[in-house]
Amino acid sequence: MTEAPVHDDEAHGGGLGTRLNWLRAAVLGANDGVVSTAGIVVGVAGATESRAALLTAGLSGLLAGSMSMAAGEYVSVSSQRDSEKAALAQEKRELREQPEAELAELTGLLAARGLSPEVAREAAEQLTARDALRAHARVELGIDPDDLTNPWHAAGASFLAFTVGALLPLLAIVLPPASARLWITVLSVLAALVLTGWWSARLGDAPTGPAILRNTAGGALAMAVTYGAGSLLGAAGV
Repeated sequence: MTEAPVHDDEAHGGGLGTRLNWLRAAVLGANDGVVSTAGIVVGVAGATESRAALLTAGLSGLLAGSMSMAAGEYVSVSSQRDSEKAALAQEKRELREQPEAELAELTGLLAARGLSPEVAREAAEQLTARDALRAHARVELGIDPDDLTNPWHAAGASFLAFTVGALLPLLAIVLPPASARLWITVLSVLAALVLTGWWSARLGDAPTGPAILRNTAGGALAMAVTYGAGSLLGAAGV
């Protein structure tokens, strides 16, 4: 009975933290897709009005960026998963070779969370009897053995988030008439950056104003630089 609140709080807290991290990563991935693709298409728009050229550049940027994000996330999360599996294997070995020392360690960890020594000992014994590896994984390592990070899920989420973000500037630059496409793209991108800046700040419990300002200023600067470069190259006939 004593150990249930500790065990349940750990599980719920970890699950909530994981969901928030995934959601934050999705927002930032979409933001990257917006900014990088907007920079490409606005830069090309500075050099040419060809819709075919804009579409080709935008699609290339979308595919290259989404594949790069997915590959990077796959490698990163695969490394994290390998570390988690190695830590679990070591913990399993220690439980087999020195169970009393591990029980004392779990007792100390629970006591450090505010339980009295007697209650911590009782909780540690009950958790160990129920599932020693799971108890040590969650309390000591902060890992859920049944919910290890999945590199394929991470790669797919990054690919999708970047693609969704990149579609906005791509469609905004190729669908409107040539006379309006640049301003429609710029305004659409800035509106999207306001939204992603606000959302990322809210997820992190941070002030929204500075986050929105940084996000929109960075995106505006990126578009201004690439448009200027494209205009110079177009004027030079490159």
